[in-house]
Amino acid sequence: MKAAVVTDFGKAPAHGDFRDPVAGEGETIVRVHAAPLSPIVKALASGRHYTSGAQAGFVPGVDGVGTDPKGRRVYFLFPKAPFGSMGELALVSDEMIVAIPDDISDVRAAAVASGGLASWVALTRRAPLQPGATVLVNGATGAAGGMAVQIARHFGAHRVIAVGRNKTALDRLDVASRIALDDGADEALRAEFDRGVDVVLDFLWGEPASRVIAAATKNRGSRMGEPRVRYVQLGTVAGEEISLRGDAFRSSGLELMGSGIGSVAIRELLAGARELLTETNGAGFDAPVTTLPLTAVADAWTGPSDVRYILSPAGLTH
Repeated sequence: MKAAVVTDFGKAPAHGDFRDPVAGEGETIVRVHAAPLSPIVKALASGRHYTSGAQAGFVPGVDGVGTDPKGRRVYFLFPKAPFGSMGELALVSDEMIVAIPDDISDVRAAAVASGGLASWVALTRRAPLQPGATVLVNGATGAAGGMAVQIARHFGAHRVIAVGRNKTALDRLDVASRIALDDGADEALRAEFDRGVDVVLDFLWGEPASRVIAAATKNRGSRMGEPRVRYVQLGTVAGEEISLRGDAFRSSGLELMGSGIGSVAIRELLAGARELLTETNGAGFDAPVTTLPLTAVADAWTGPSDVRYILSPAGLTH
């Protein structure tokens, strides 16, 4: 088959030939139509992710949309190595497949599931959202952050606060408050936490997370007790590490947790994908993407970081 192949952790994948997968007991071969190029895919292919393999020589891609041998349109998660989703065929455990509603296109299903699954699971499993809550999205201008804004509103958030570096992209978001990560961000963040934030969805970590956490915890310590703030860590595109003060947690209501592979059972991720796709059309979920043929994988890999790409072995263009 034709596929994108990672031959070196330090280089973009190359389009070429790769052996066809052979299904064993409990496995399905999916003919891939759309494969998202998400930050986790790049991290895995670079060898930097905490679940990366030890050696190169594999097809990247952690999820995708295609058809199974019965002709069903399906979304699949975590194809079996070395056959990722960025090939004409992917090898997938039968338990990692969910059917796609007929009223959603392949590209839209791939874009919504890839961009929205993290926040859907976070707001249903890790930090269940109560109607009327306030949600702050750190990294709201990315594809996943944009989906988080939509999903928070879907679950009844009264106020959504969007935080990000791209002011132009922030201005396009339909939210109660927008905070650009510039020199005035610290004061604006502090004002929002003074007003009240229930859940933080953080897709960035690094320096932006340090500023958000400082605003949530600095000069706290009310004898009446501080309000609970659930901080859900979802991605590290702005940095892998930050410094944390112990007294920040003792003097505030901040609760730091992660949501992802390991902190959430795989079966719950798949259940979340099924729920998200079922709700997509009725809720109007959508995520802007650029669709390219799989032959253009190197261009997509090195393309602008603010563009989310869908690669199509089947040649889809929308």
